[in-house]
Amino acid sequence: MTRETSKSGKTAKKQAEYKPRFSELDQYLFGQATHYDIFRKMGAHLERHRGKFGAWFTVWAPHAAQVSVVGDFNNWDPNANFLRRVGEDGVYEAFVPGVTEGSLYKYCIRTPDGRELYKADPYAFASEKRPGTASMVTRIDGYEWGDADWLANRKKFDPKTSAMTIYEVHPGSWMRHPWSEGNPEGFYNYVQFAHELTDYVKKMGYTHVELMGIAEHPFDGSWGYQVTGYYAPTSRYGKPKEFRYLVDYLHKHKIGVILDWVPAHFPKDAHGLANFDGEPLYEYADPRKGEHPDWGTKIFDYGKNEVKNFMIANALYWIEEYHVDGLRVDAVASMLYLDYGKQPGQWVPNVYGGNQNLEAIEFFKHLNSLVLGRNQGAVMIAEESTAWPKVTGNVEEDGLGFSLKWNMGWMHDFLDYMKQDPYFRKYHHNRMTFSMTYAFAENYILVLSHDEVVHLKCSMINKMPGEMEDKFRNLMVGYAFMFGHPGKKLLFMGQDFGQLREWSEERELDWFLLSEDSHKYLQTYVADLLHLYKKYPALYANDKGYEGFQWVNPNDGDRSIFSFIRWSPTGKNNLLFVCNFTPVEREDYVCGVPKKKQYRLVFDSSSIKYGGPKEKGKVVYRAIAGECDGLPYRIAYKLPAYGAAIFTF
Repeated sequence: MTRETSKSGKTAKKQAEYKPRFSELDQYLFGQATHYDIFRKMGAHLERHRGKFGAWFTVWAPHAAQVSVVGDFNNWDPNANFLRRVGEDGVYEAFVPGVTEGSLYKYCIRTPDGRELYKADPYAFASEKRPGTASMVTRIDGYEWGDADWLANRKKFDPKTSAMTIYEVHPGSWMRHPWSEGNPEGFYNYVQFAHELTDYVKKMGYTHVELMGIAEHPFDGSWGYQVTGYYAPTSRYGKPKEFRYLVDYLHKHKIGVILDWVPAHFPKDAHGLANFDGEPLYEYADPRKGEHPDWGTKIFDYGKNEVKNFMIANALYWIEEYHVDGLRVDAVASMLYLDYGKQPGQWVPNVYGGNQNLEAIEFFKHLNSLVLGRNQGAVMIAEESTAWPKVTGNVEEDGLGFSLKWNMGWMHDFLDYMKQDPYFRKYHHNRMTFSMTYAFAENYILVLSHDEVVHLKCSMINKMPGEMEDKFRNLMVGYAFMFGHPGKKLLFMGQDFGQLREWSEERELDWFLLSEDSHKYLQTYVADLLHLYKKYPALYANDKGYEGFQWVNPNDGDRSIFSFIRWSPTGKNNLLFVCNFTPVEREDYVCGVPKKKQYRLVFDSSSIKYGGPKEKGKVVYRAIAGECDGLPYRIAYKLPAYGAAIFTF
């Protein structure tokens, strides 16, 4: 008998004296994908056991021949602390005395063919800062929340009828400290970020922030979309309690928090989930189902209950333990289609011969029903780029059950139109009107996200045609159109002041640009649109039907002018939008209106505070009888070049 097997036997015998912490009920629920607080049993948990203080370690590794835990508490000795197998599902556990908060650890998994794999804990609550890859023993209790009022009010939030403007932020590149030896990367920690971000978001008028790259990930350049620590806020910016502070602080200032969440795939890093116990475990075993050829990543096995439990509990974990208000679910289309990004021969049809991933569909229905059913007012947002039906439809009616869906079709058409030279826009007029043919098919968010300002796509301002002054005026009128169009709104950081360079995770935004008037004007313009949006329910309370939207003239292609009405549910403070997408002033512009009322100009893009030539001028326009644009009344308005005007009536 070798020293190793002797020690293993002694450890197993000693562990056998312990009553399993992972009980028979835990085993049953885990096997049914209904152990919704599985993270309270899996992972590392500090406890006092039989008079000794230490930690329980629990891991799922059904294909393993043997599992031990290694860490700085046992000199990383793979023979020091073996785990015993509990039940039939392949769960291993052990209590290790002397472990304290902050201890680093991994699991040493021995495979039947003799390999030793050193894996980070899939359920770790914290991780070592990269380039280190160890998990860290951390408590998740003990934080005193101060956001009870926010959570109580959140129950009244309805994404269909409530105001929602989202500021998408990558914390590591939003703003950085100057270089120093103590902080060479310049990252703001979660606490510093909380204060700076809150000040900015309140000033601008966004209702929510969407945070990229919070779950632990090893490579900065993945932006957080290749996750290795699904239960761990990234250590780049601080500790889990400090991340709680960030969410809490934003809530205290009435700002909602949405996290990017990545259940579609995971990377192949040696310490991660890939081939976790020597064989495919979290991923499909068949590489035609279990790998993304284009991304070089693994695909979760949505047919395996323990994997579904891992992901569903993770969604609940962020919302219930960290109080976040919703998840933006990344790459939904890649989960729904078995042939997504694959060539013939690289994928396997479902049992009916189709390309739909039936297991992923059921996963989404289970996930969304549970998360939204348990957390009234929370939101689940799908980044889904196809015409898959009923993404935001009720599960009872065979929908997927999401609260909201990114409107990628609108985004592509909008940017295609905005890139055109104004002279040629008349040939692309339908790009701006087509979205209204499907605007109410789903509960949409209009998005101009990080994906549109990377990989040589240009910054938002540099997508615009013309000289620099033209670019700013183009973007301004485009934003006005966006805020009038039905759907919630999302802008990526930097787009609201005209960031010139493409976004890079390696540097902060070019805040120095705000020393220039044109960038300050744009920032003021966007802030005023954001505040206007929140002020007028016509812009958000009825995004789901034509009772909230009416074209005045969608066919003025020769002049590239769009006019439409947003109707308030109460009939008060309705809004008339007029947007001119050419540099030609229309002094004789006449617009049809539905009522013989006064029309008060509440937003004028040519105002001097936005860099325009107009100081305060005429504000009230009285409608006169006379058919125009198919309506019984009209108003005359001197429409400026690249002019955006909003009237209330």
